Amino acid sequence: MSERLGVVIVGAGPVGLVSALSLARAGIPSVVLEAADEFPIDLRASTFHPPTLDMLTELGVGETFVAMGEKAPVWQILDVESGDRAVFDLSLIADKTRHPFRIQCEQYKLTPLLHEACQKTGLVDLRFSSPAREIVQLSDEVVVRYDHRGEAREIRANWLIGSDGAHSVVRKCMGLQLEGDTYPSVTILVTTPFPFDQHIPGVAAANYLWTRTDSGSLFKLPGEWRATFYPREGETDDEFMLAPDAINERLQALAPSLSGYDIREIRAYKIHKRIVPNYRIGRMMLAGDAAHLNAPTGGMGMNGGIHDAMNLTEKLIRVIRGASQDLLDLYTRQRRPISYEEIIQQADANRKRMEDRAPGRRAEILANLKSITADRDKHIAWLMKSSMLEGLSRAAAIE
Repeated sequence: MSERLGVVIVGAGPVGLVSALSLARAGIPSVVLEAADEFPIDLRASTFHPPTLDMLTELGVGETFVAMGEKAPVWQILDVESGDRAVFDLSLIADKTRHPFRIQCEQYKLTPLLHEACQKTGLVDLRFSSPAREIVQLSDEVVVRYDHRGEAREIRANWLIGSDGAHSVVRKCMGLQLEGDTYPSVTILVTTPFPFDQHIPGVAAANYLWTRTDSGSLFKLPGEWRATFYPREGETDDEFMLAPDAINERLQALAPSLSGYDIREIRAYKIHKRIVPNYRIGRMMLAGDAAHLNAPTGGMGMNGGIHDAMNLTEKLIRVIRGASQDLLDLYTRQRRPISYEEIIQQADANRKRMEDRAPGRRAEILANLKSITADRDKHIAWLMKSSMLEGLSRAAAIE
């Protein structure tokens, strides 16, 4: 079975569905191929930054999504033991965004919302159980061979967007590799309904924190809290991942509980800092984790992928309407340096800051950060960078 289409998108996560919805709102149909049988409900991204919320609002789903999550008007770096903290107030950038706050909400709650909006357009054909197997680029088309519920099928398309994540089939078929490094140890993510806000004075909805022995983060989500922990010095992955006592000890250091904690989920995952050399080859483009991977500290990976999708589809719409295909090269020029410098490098610096174990360094780090928050101009500059607004502004200036 073979079809002829205009745009095929591989991967139905937030990046792929934002791409499809953006195209549909411009009157351009697409087919989205998704390997899974349904949208996954799993532990992935949970932080949505102000410009991402602005973009989702532009697509018609932002306000509904905002109402689904926990609003974080401030975020902080906190030493739980001493109570010392540096608090970053997003209201200071209210003149730069329609959403001067973060939303803490599970990524898996956004994808059905995007899908519903796509369905309303009548221009997006989402096909579950449809893994791409082989993609061949010709001079005037892209041939996509995939399975649909066990049946071999083929699509010939003018354009293809690869938003199929870290193990991207599209990237491999383009002959590209993610260049960079993998962090030597895993990170542990834990969810629990334990009411940390009743036990940690001044805890915010979004916290990067230290305890006496550990570092990580703590985010409030609807109905639960999500904590991440980095391994201790000299601790093996197996010791870190597999010992329930180690998880309990870390949570006790956050907020002691005689009755323990109702642990809903535990996930261990490897962290990368990698990027492809080019986001476009001919009629094939990459976006999101298919193009770049970063540490989660700062919550910029999924947000950056959505920013990729909006940048790419704005250009692809113009090309489909008659602009030169060279316009798509601007996508790489604008997004790749921002992904590397503003996302990968910034996330790496964020993680290293929190993992710093040198004696006295935590107090020094907090003193420096508090001096920034005490200076309005420096405070705003920090917010612009950490909220990804500066990166978007930089990208827009690249020609």
